[in-house]
Amino acid sequence: MTDRIRYKDFIGSVRFSADDEIFYGKIEGINDLVTFEGSTVTKLKAAFKEAVLDYIELCNEVGKEVFKSFKGSFNVRVNPELHSKAFEYALIEGKSLNQFIKEAIELKIQSTTSTQP
Repeated sequence: MTDRIRYKDFIGSVRFSADDEIFYGKIEGINDLVTFEGSTVTKLKAAFKEAVLDYIELCNEVGKEVFKSFKGSFNVRVNPELHSKAFEYALIEGKSLNQFIKEAIELKIQSTTSTQP
C-alpha cells in the first residue's frame, strides 16, 4: 500500500483523518504548501489534480519555478557499520565513497522505475 498519488510530474502525500473522516494531503517537491482533501478516494484524486493545475497556473502567472530546485548535494546519516561497509566496498571497487553512493542511488532508481506502471 502506498500513501502517494501522482499526476503529471507531481507527487501528493495522502493521509486519512479518522476523526474527521476525510482524506487529505499536500503536493510534495514544491517550495509552497499546497493541500487538498476529499471525503472519498475519487474526490481526493480530483482535488489533487485540481490543486496541481491551479498551482501550475499560479506559478506561470507570477513567473515562478514550479518545482523545488536541488543543488545536487545532501547529507546522508547512516549507522557507523553501514558507513564502514560502504567505504570498504567503494575502496575495493576503486571508487570514492561519493561515486559509490551515487551509483547505488542510480541503480535503486532504475530498478524502482522499471517496476512502476
